Amino acid sequence: MIDTDPGIDDALAILYLATRPEVEIVAIGTVHGNTTAHQAALNILRVLDIADHPDVPVAVGAARPLAQPLHTAEFVHGPDGLGGHPGPPSTRDLAGTSAAEQLVRLARDHPGGLTLLALGPLTNLALALLLEPELPHLVGRVVAMGGALAVPGNITPYAEANLWHDPEAADLVLAAGFDLTLVPLDVTESVRADRAWYDALAHAGTRRARFATAILRHYGTFYETVLGRPEYTLHDPLAAVLTLDPALAEHRMLPVAVELTGTHTRGRLVADLRLLAEDADLPGVITDRAPVAVATAVDAPIVLDRLLSALT
Repeated sequence: MIDTDPGIDDALAILYLATRPEVEIVAIGTVHGNTTAHQAALNILRVLDIADHPDVPVAVGAARPLAQPLHTAEFVHGPDGLGGHPGPPSTRDLAGTSAAEQLVRLARDHPGGLTLLALGPLTNLALALLLEPELPHLVGRVVAMGGALAVPGNITPYAEANLWHDPEAADLVLAAGFDLTLVPLDVTESVRADRAWYDALAHAGTRRARFATAILRHYGTFYETVLGRPEYTLHDPLAAVLTLDPALAEHRMLPVAVELTGTHTRGRLVADLRLLAEDADLPGVITDRAPVAVATAVDAPIVLDRLLSALT
């Protein structure tokens, strides 16, 4: 199951998973973030049409964060979330339930059988937790793209966008006890496609490649403005690849939290990175929650090759 806010790189992550014969996408829920939750749902229907997955139910999720005003990221992803190139609207209907309710129902129906890939703010997952406190024991595994552990943030100097868009929801999820892998900017910032990768995609000619090439144009313009060179940082596709092949990354088990009250650091991923003995009696250690697996390094060339192969 996917929870997402497409978003250019979200769309590429879905297209990647749709090519994998070992993957069954059972449902998708949308959340505010890169665009509105409703626009994200319309975008997903279009992506699923491109991917020839017409039967995947799509539910609209949380329209705003739990405790702060709504912010969206059209400056990164374009006015429609897909770089101004969404393609024709889908003729499919959206599901008649909320994304949180959809998640709870499927988790109850298939205890231990779902992997949840969360590519946006974690509001829907937090709401699902409030509906079903046993959710961490019903969902088999969660992989979430979010946070910046030992690198700068990308929406503030300290915070990554997905966590910053709803810090309260993120902290609730990280403390809940899920079997959870976190894919932070520490690794996603290393998965940057260059112009040669983009040109290979553009020359492929497949329906998926044409769609991906079109939506990536706006993304490349944004990153050229930010980085001074035309590159494409593939945050969410990396999370999709690691969901299927976690061995491509190195991980560190850490209890983590999200800063909720800092004047300058709200939304920051917090972890104790000191190498301390287990019995060290020092302040500042997060002791009230189970550790999660945080990706700390990744084999970026292999990830980029797999993504290009899937799209072409």
